Amino acid sequence: MSITDRLAELGVTLPDAPAPAANYVPFVRAGGLLFVSGQISTGPEGLITGRLGDGMAVADGAAAARACAISLLAQVKTACDGDIERLTRVVKLTAFVNCTPDFGDQPKVVNGASDFLVEALGEAGRHSRSAVGASLPFGVAVEIEGIFETR
Repeated sequence: MSITDRLAELGVTLPDAPAPAANYVPFVRAGGLLFVSGQISTGPEGLITGRLGDGMAVADGAAAARACAISLLAQVKTACDGDIERLTRVVKLTAFVNCTPDFGDQPKVVNGASDFLVEALGEAGRHSRSAVGASLPFGVAVEIEGIFETR
């Protein structure tokens, strides 16, 4: 099944790729690898903000991480001249979770992105990753950057 078909089956339409918020590019290609800049948690109503361990539930953080993964795929699609089918593998995610110093469930939050990518891409969605706590711009709940293999 194609990536486009899997996304449709999941009820996901990739949005336009978000523009950078500062002085950087949204992605860089190096050979067959595509390095996508950090994508902050954004939904149809705007930024998804909150701090895990301070009023935001893990499930809400996981939904924010899923939104980041959708934005990552939107950037990949743009980098591949609109052809998401050129994506062959998710290599690595580095995820940052806005949380209190004593919050320790960053991996559970980031599973929102990881689980979605495996649902959408099958085995090609399995990846290595890091999940760390941080203070994030605009008070967003999650930011994730990724490395992808494309053809």
